[in-house]
Amino acid sequence: MIVHTFFIALVVFLMGLLCLTSTHELLGTKFGKTISLGLGVFWAIRLFIQFFGYSVDLWRGKIYETVMHILFSLLWTYLSVVFIWTALH
Repeated sequence: MIVHTFFIALVVFLMGLLCLTSTHELLGTKFGKTISLGLGVFWAIRLFIQFFGYSVDLWRGKIYETVMHILFSLLWTYLSVVFIWTALH
């Protein structure tokens, strides 16, 4: 599980690094828009899994977990919209 978690963190870090170092390419090239679409789909799937893949028992009735559920749901919604919007415009 530690190795799995490490690689998830690495992929998310590299996504952020890509956005910071290649903004113009992501916004201005066909290949960049394709990558943006892929990132948008990735985060949209993650948002979907948040509601339909995990049991509500993990967060319902627990203040901290509920707050984190809401905040991360908002974050994944934002990321999905921004990347898909970028890909389509």
